Amino acid sequence: MKAFVFEKGNVRLKEMPDPVAGDGEVVVSLQTAGLNRRDLAIPNRLGADQAAIILGSDGAGVIESVGKDVSTVKKGDEVIVNPSLRWEKNTDAPPAGFDILGMPDHGTLAEKIVISAEQVEKKPEYLTWEEAGGFALAALTGYRALFTKGQLMKGQTLFIPGAGSGVATYLLLFAKAAGARVIVTSRSEEKRVKAKALGADRVLETSSDWGEQLENETIDLVIDSVGRATFNRSLAILKKGGRMVVFGATTEDTVDFNLREFFYGQYQLLGSTMGSKEELQEMMAFVEKNELQPVIDQSFFIDETQAAMDYLDAGNQFGNVIIRMRE
Repeated sequence: MKAFVFEKGNVRLKEMPDPVAGDGEVVVSLQTAGLNRRDLAIPNRLGADQAAIILGSDGAGVIESVGKDVSTVKKGDEVIVNPSLRWEKNTDAPPAGFDILGMPDHGTLAEKIVISAEQVEKKPEYLTWEEAGGFALAALTGYRALFTKGQLMKGQTLFIPGAGSGVATYLLLFAKAAGARVIVTSRSEEKRVKAKALGADRVLETSSDWGEQLENETIDLVIDSVGRATFNRSLAILKKGGRMVVFGATTEDTVDFNLREFFYGQYQLLGSTMGSKEELQEMMAFVEKNELQPVIDQSFFIDETQAAMDYLDAGNQFGNVIIRMRE
């Protein structure tokens, strides 16, 4: 089968053996996979002597075969792969043994994957393969950050620095479905227009004076994945006692901030990453109830995965970047 791998310091398309389902496992014939910034970062975290590992965390496809003692799904079922491994119940933090699919396990940027039957969920019928393929990782990350950690309520105001990522589009969709007010920022005029069309109540240019622009707004919750470049600016516009959830750091990881101002303001700073199987199922029910449509920016065939990675790395996307396994 075709697979996009990291091997001995390089990423490339490679023929890999077809997987076989063991006890409790299923083989999924993948139709589509989602490309995430995690896939760009993994090669930098692995050594030059790394044997071929298939990249990719998100995917959707059809059950091709099932192993012994599998009763939850059957051959022919259409499923979404849950990339959050070994995290069943909603807990304050991931349990020991938690991993994200795609390292060290083989991932989804391939024509097939073998995985525990516990790691697949029935695909919502109304989603296309493209919509389903890039769904789980970004949507689950956004759902936990927004509701489990952020505790967003109807009528509150959410601030998202940086519109355009897959997670940011889900945050916007989810928050509006929950009856919240949403303010986003972007350097790109095109992304600001798209965010407005998707439902954002206000869109700000990233370099503008946020304090001045938002002096008449009450920001209840900030969800930040940018890191050092926006952390203090985001904190400065948050209401006293407000909540700030951080799930990523696309700029520098290390942040300096005024601790005295922080505790006098009685702010709540919360970390988040991915989510549990329980939250994934809650999120999928929420999506189906509100008939939400994932935002697809662009699709590439598996043979074009390197071009897709270069496109994602440039940061011009608005929504999910999808890999299709076949025409």
